Amino acid sequence: MTRYRELVERYFQACTHEPAEQIAAFFCAQASVYDNNHKPVQGAQAIGTFYVKMRERWQGASWHIDTFIEGDDGAASEWTMRAYQHGEIQLARGSEHYEFEEGLIRQIRQYWRFDRQALATGLVDYPYTEDPRFTPC
Repeated sequence: MTRYRELVERYFQACTHEPAEQIAAFFCAQASVYDNNHKPVQGAQAIGTFYVKMRERWQGASWHIDTFIEGDDGAASEWTMRAYQHGEIQLARGSEHYEFEEGLIRQIRQYWRFDRQALATGLVDYPYTEDPRFTPC
């Protein structure tokens, strides 16, 4: 396993199970999370709080890495968020691009589509069930 993948997997586990302070510990103090669905989340503490609210809003949301590539100071992943909406499991899929500084996440740029009425998202007509990298969470 690569060093950045391990860091991101631990960060996803924290988002899934831990309090805001433990999520914030994965980020530089002035880190940013950019997303195509909402305004940037600025600062480690705000990011930790944001993910706790996401987890609570989506009734126990959990995040999982499907694919991962990395370079010297950056990485990218495709991920799946498993959540509940209207009592049913929904899978939202997206991609993140990471920049790191001194072993912490400095910036995340997230790309995914959010629809309040239909949380389940992914690539149109991609054969997720046939690709072993994308196993149900």
